[in-house]
Amino acid sequence: MTSPTAGSVSRLAAVLLVVSVSGVSGGEAEPVYPVADWAPASPREAGMDEELLDALGKLAGGAGCVVRGGRLVASWGSREVLWDLKSTTKSIGVTALGLAITDGLVRLDAAAETYHPGFGVPPATNGDLGWVPDITIRHLATHSAGFEKGGGFSALGFAPGTCFAYSDGGANWLADCLTFVFAADLRTVLLDRLFEPIGISGSRVRWRSNAYRPTTINGVVRREIGSGLRLSVDAMARIGYLYLRRGRWRGEQILSPGFVYRGATPDAAIAGLDCRGIDAELRSGDHYGLLWWNNGDGTIEDLPRDAYWSWGLYESLIVVIPSLDLVVSRAGGAWQDGWVPDYSVLAPFLSLVARSARVERPRFNRGDVDDDGILGVTDAVTLLVRLFGRGQPLQCVEAADGNNDGFVDISDAIAILLYHFLGGAVLAEPGPPGSPCGEDTDAPGSSGDLGCLRHDSC
Repeated sequence: MTSPTAGSVSRLAAVLLVVSVSGVSGGEAEPVYPVADWAPASPREAGMDEELLDALGKLAGGAGCVVRGGRLVASWGSREVLWDLKSTTKSIGVTALGLAITDGLVRLDAAAETYHPGFGVPPATNGDLGWVPDITIRHLATHSAGFEKGGGFSALGFAPGTCFAYSDGGANWLADCLTFVFAADLRTVLLDRLFEPIGISGSRVRWRSNAYRPTTINGVVRREIGSGLRLSVDAMARIGYLYLRRGRWRGEQILSPGFVYRGATPDAAIAGLDCRGIDAELRSGDHYGLLWWNNGDGTIEDLPRDAYWSWGLYESLIVVIPSLDLVVSRAGGAWQDGWVPDYSVLAPFLSLVARSARVERPRFNRGDVDDDGILGVTDAVTLLVRLFGRGQPLQCVEAADGNNDGFVDISDAIAILLYHFLGGAVLAEPGPPGSPCGEDTDAPGSSGDLGCLRHDSC
């Protein structure tokens, strides 16, 4: 390494002055979000297998989108058609519950009748059983309240919390409770606080009037969340991306991370319940959260356990896999006659999704932030500009982690500058330009694995 010139020292001083004046405290770069449309990325740029993505679209049929790192990597069919999402409505509609919890209007383990004076009846026989006062909001959101399958005023078939039995009726009682809580049409609530903030205009949201119950409740338009929404696969992907980013969208925390986590992971209260019928046979309660399905129990062996998804009749799907930074939406023709929650129906598709994202990671040199094969002040400047929020997203975030601590912040720019100009510590392997390029040694999905989509200089 050559000794610094006067010009180099001047540039270093200028960079440090910018840092001190701007008051940058560090932090990871803001994720990429779509605006009018998703920014595109080729499969190679996104670290995905192009042939497997082609196979994915052919296997899926209908229409779909693949989004990785906030960029659209692949799509098939129409991204504009508004599809009848059937039970995917549940996973979208439960967002209203997350908003109500955040607002302090609802408690998950409170009795549902606290929020709805006529809860649970009709039919009158439900009231005679003595179970209605024990049904909680959580029971309604986990298919463990006891209501039979139909979306109308269905009968109770078991005591709350004693069984998992998939039920549109329970989901629609939850919608009624939330309509009371907000004193507003749930379509209006979600347009204002979910759809429009993430770029889905009202003209692109169709939500039918309640098909099973009177059209109003307490003078307010009544919606169902058991079914009823029509959206495009593009809009579905945006909702999945909000959940992937743990409820955050462009600096706004729309949903709490804790609520997202409850949807994405098995609910311990329903795992292993003594269920009946097809749900017992398939052990559905072992891989269900708050109106989202998941792979938390590893039923699909070659799919990451942090994967979760919506699932409606005709196989409408919003798939979220945090460890792969991946969202996939799909809607269209059915893959089965009718609908049962049999994971073997989804396994070929979901396994192919995961395989398409598991390609060999690019080789890189640590510190070569701008990917020009040279370690210098421009690398630190590139990183600082990105940290200020004005630069382009980094294609190889791991290369920017100069001190290899699993975070990208101001300390990395300082480490690069100290090494280059002032004889600071040699950067961690794979070493800076002049050293052999290498792959990240951290395990995929670990706290230190920041990802490297592309590094052309190697």
